[in-house]
Amino acid sequence: MTTVLFPGSFDPFHNGHLEVVERAGQLFGEVVVACLRNPQKAEALFSSEERVDMITEAVAHLANVQIVSVSQLVVEVAHEVEASAIVRGLRAISDFENELQMAQMNRQLSGVETLFIPTSSRTSFLSSRLLREVASYGGDVSAFVPKSVVKWLQEKFGR
Repeated sequence: MTTVLFPGSFDPFHNGHLEVVERAGQLFGEVVVACLRNPQKAEALFSSEERVDMITEAVAHLANVQIVSVSQLVVEVAHEVEASAIVRGLRAISDFENELQMAQMNRQLSGVETLFIPTSSRTSFLSSRLLREVASYGGDVSAFVPKSVVKWLQEKFGR
């Protein structure tokens, strides 16, 4: 069985993330979603434990997905879970430059390849940052996140 790793901060997990997990799950035997703390990003809205629970609920319909919480290099996680590749979603051409640099660094560090899955036009505009902002002002993001994530956001923002 081929295992792939899908790393990200997922703060919060949205329909674009879910699309990548579902499509990777159709292509590979197992998908390991690695919930990371990205030190280059602002303080997380949800704790690592909350994000793992959130993702677990959102992917409950997928039998070949597991979720892990990590705070180490992605390539180290890939080796630990015996992933043959890292999967990354691409929303727009603007994502490509940064993702390509990370893919090249990861390959140089470990030999692990990165595969890109372009998202559909119905999710290509989604970002966790933008969803956090809209939700913080009471905006309705229910069309952009799995149903289970709506309650996480409502609880976090007291709505």
